[in-house]
Formats: sequence, structure tokens, C-alpha cells
Amino acid sequence: MLAAQNPWWNNRDFSALAGICRGRYFKKIRAYYDSGEIVVLNGVRRSGKTTLLMQMIQDLINERGAEPRSILFVNCDEPAIAQLANPLEMVLDTYRKEVYSQEGATLVFDEIQTISGWERWIKAIYDRKQFRLAISGSSSYLLDSQASQLISGRYLSLQIYPLDFSEYLHFHGITGIADPVTLASKKYEIFELFHRYLYEGGFPQAVLQKDESVRVDQLSAYYDSIVYRDIVRGNNVRNQRALGDLISYMMANITSPYSYRKLVDLLGIDTATIKEYIRYAEMAQILFEVVHFSYSLKVQARNDKKVYCIDNGLRNAVSFSFSKDTGRCAENLVYIELRRRGYTPYYWKKNGEVDFILKMRDSSLNAINVTYTDQIHRRETDALREFAEEFGSKVSRCLLLTKDTQGTDGMIQYIPLWRWLLLGDGEDGSQSL
Repeated sequence: MLAAQNPWWNNRDFSALAGICRGRYFKKIRAYYDSGEIVVLNGVRRSGKTTLLMQMIQDLINERGAEPRSILFVNCDEPAIAQLANPLEMVLDTYRKEVYSQEGATLVFDEIQTISGWERWIKAIYDRKQFRLAISGSSSYLLDSQASQLISGRYLSLQIYPLDFSEYLHFHGITGIADPVTLASKKYEIFELFHRYLYEGGFPQAVLQKDESVRVDQLSAYYDSIVYRDIVRGNNVRNQRALGDLISYMMANITSPYSYRKLVDLLGIDTATIKEYIRYAEMAQILFEVVHFSYSLKVQARNDKKVYCIDNGLRNAVSFSFSKDTGRCAENLVYIELRRRGYTPYYWKKNGEVDFILKMRDSSLNAINVTYTDQIHRRETDALREFAEEFGSKVSRCLLLTKDTQGTDGMIQYIPLWRWLLLGDGEDGSQSL
């Protein structure tokens, strides 16, 4: 069983498992590994964590000269592993007896959250200082309060998302977009691919799938796996039908305001259960709840909330819609990109509505509206100006992300969405939001 998961022990080629390099993540993983701390990759299921771990292993063997047998990879999601008594201890004991007995081995545990009590075991192994450790998980529970306390100060965590737009282009053979000449020469090819990315999303294996019907089936299978493994099974959910109805409604209505009272009336589920199920979906990193911006927590709490999905392709594969929902998809894409960049977005509404409010490090505020059209409606700019008037000097920037319109209108900067995804809000990305 372990030999099948570790083909490098027998000098078998595993380059296919390492896939296409995602440079930004890989550089950080390499640096985290060199620090000697536990490398933690966290992200939604099928976002590419296992492939990144394989790239780390490939680098250790091919570039750094590590003894292949000194690296142990364990897929903890395998039933044969998870069903063992004391699985982590038994696997390590077998590995040291039969494969590699020396110190200094690298231990890699994929989807470790499926193993009960993994936190204490990992802490104990780390404290021995005999091994290098890398772990991954598909739930935010991986680093909840208990786990964080046990391994606090011992790990460096990296959040893994489905492909961003630059990675999507790389998967389709387009590189060198940081060069203005290259970007200009390939603009229309990039623009065409952006339309596909807007609806297909960025799950790596799905992006590489050329058959559209197979890709949709693949994404539907991802959805089922996330809901069952990371939500139902991970939280012992009894009323699976109610959970399914709630998540289906949320997926169909991404970007729309809602209240718990409305959901109670619509779905016939009590408020406490709705809040619990939404929290489960957030922990599985499939849906994200966004609150109204206010410096008052009471005002935040009494206003409607909005919800966003981890990936447009996943949402479109399982959500029934009468149209392509271009506006929803564009806004959802911006939300996920803001999370990638480390922000916790809010929304704001008074007479008009601003899609995203960001608190910057200097305590200033940035406001962003998304309108995937070049026929700019006045309500988009009026809402940004209304917000700027409301909060005065605290507002440092107002952006309107468009289809392909670029320029300024007073205090408002227009940026094409595809360009903002690639370069940020400055031509060289140096002032990227």
C-alpha cells in the first residue's frame, strides 16, 4: 500500500503526478520547508494541494539530491489508512522498519484532517526533531483553535486556491504576461480565454479537460465529494436533504443579499440550523459569507449578508440557471481574487450599493464595484461616490472593474477585469489591491 503511494522508492517516474508547476505557491513551499517548521497546505478539495506536495517531493529528489526512500507520502483519505488503529503511528513504524530507518526523513501527510487526534501526534513528532513535516487538509478545521494551540509556533500555513487567471493562462500555454509587449500582442487571445475562465473556473484537473461534458461531470463529482466528505461526514450531519437544499440555494444565488429570516421562510429550516450549515460550508471552503461594512458590529449583524462560491466552474456545474449569469460570475471572481490577495471583503449599501469594501493596512478604505460591461451604468459610479462622501478622507481609492474600459472619471478609476486579475490596479501590479 505505501509502495503504491511512493513510486520514487522504486525509481519509478512520477512526473505526471507533479503536474504543471504553480510557481508562486511552489516558491513559498520551498522556503517554508527550508525553515524547518511544519509546512501546512490548506484549501478546498481538488484545488491542487496534492500536486504541490508532489512538486515538493520531486524538487527534493531531483534538485536537492534527497535519497528517494527518505521521503514518505501518505494519503490519509485512503480507507485502508483511515481505518487502521493508530494509523499515523502504524504507518511511520512500518516505514521505519521496512523502508528507511535513519533520521532526517521527510514525512508528508495529505488530507490529514481525516485522522482523529492527528494534532497531538504531529506535535509529538515535531518535538522529536527527527523529521521534516508537511501536511495538507481540505477543511478550515485543520487549523481551528485546538489544532492551532497544539502546534502554535511550529507551522507555516499556505492557503491554496483554484487557479488564478495568470495560472489559467499558463495551463493554456500563455506565459510572459508581465511583459507589456507580450501582453499587448496576445491581448485578444487572453481576452478569449478570460471568457472561458469566467464560466469554467480554475480547478486544475478540470481546466485540463478538453471535453466540456466530462469537465462538468468532473466538477459535479468534486461538489458531491466536498459536500459528503467535508461537510456531511466531517460534521455528522443528519438532515442531509436540508443541507443540500440550503447549499443549492446559496450556489444559485451567489452575490445576492439574504437574511436568515428569509432562508427560514424559504427552506423551512430553523435559524440555528441554517447558521450551523453555512458555517460547515465555510469550513469546507466552498461558500463564504460576507457582511455589511460598518464600524458598528450591531449594524453589521442586523443587515443582510451576501454569499460567494470558491469557484465559478463548480457553481455553474451544479446550479440551475436560465442565463449565463455573467454579472454574478464576474463579481464572484473578484471576491475570490481579493481573498487570494489576503483581504476580508465587506459590502456596503445605502441608496446605492458597493460590491466590496476593503480595510487597508493603513486603516484607509478601498471601494470596488464590478460591472462586466462597457456600457457603464450611472448607478455603479453614483454608489462609489456616495460611499466616498459618507466616509470622507478614510477612502483612499475607488475602482470600477469593467469588461474592457480603462480610464478615470474624477475619483473613480476604471480597470478592465481581466487586466486587474493579471496586473492588479497598476500597470506593473506594484499597487495591486
